[in-house]
Amino acid sequence: CRETVPRVMELVSPRLPQRDACVLLSVSPWCHRALAANPKLWEVLDLHEMKKAGERLISALSLARYRHLKVVNLEFAQDIEDRHFLRLKETGAILLEELEFLNLNACQKISDTGIGAATSLCPNLRALSIYWIVGLTDASIEHVVKNCKQIIDLNMSGCKNISDRGIQLVADNYQGLQKLDITRCIKLTDDALQKVLEKCSALESLNMYALSSFTDKAYTKIGYLGNLTFLDLCGAQVTIY
Repeated sequence: CRETVPRVMELVSPRLPQRDACVLLSVSPWCHRALAANPKLWEVLDLHEMKKAGERLISALSLARYRHLKVVNLEFAQDIEDRHFLRLKETGAILLEELEFLNLNACQKISDTGIGAATSLCPNLRALSIYWIVGLTDASIEHVVKNCKQIIDLNMSGCKNISDRGIQLVADNYQGLQKLDITRCIKLTDDALQKVLEKCSALESLNMYALSSFTDKAYTKIGYLGNLTFLDLCGAQVTIY
């Protein structure tokens, strides 16, 4: 049995939702050791829609099994605030060097300060999603481009207070960007979009849903995107010739 349980856990655990795996940790010491020893199982920290997500995040990151995280999902999580990321930053003990994707969608209590603290923890981040955090400003983008140099996927959908300054920072710093979502970023103008289209020529996916402020002047430069495979212009004011 001592040999069978770890072997069974090794086979079964990759197919388990992470929350089920966490429950199994308390079944027996054998289960705990077998599950904790499987690094693939702990590459994702899924706290989406959970209550007390901030405290759960801090608690999880104190555990050795989460040292090789690749994904943190806090989408629609409750009770996650700037202070949680600031606490992690101030301890100096947490650096998520292997983290590739951070999902903060709809975490409305996160401000520019929180984005600065969060991105300082993950210098090798590849994808960041800050959908519908309506209080964020260009200062957040300044933090992102300063702290995370390897972003190729950026979702700013619904960030209504990000202006041309923010999107120009994206264009200047992420010329290898592959996916960009600026849905409902209503402060953006033709000048900012043109800069993105000129500099981010590697874009494969561009979502500009519900943006009626752009004109044909900017849209004509979409032709610069030779790798583009997805384009959402629903709601755009485009002249049909």
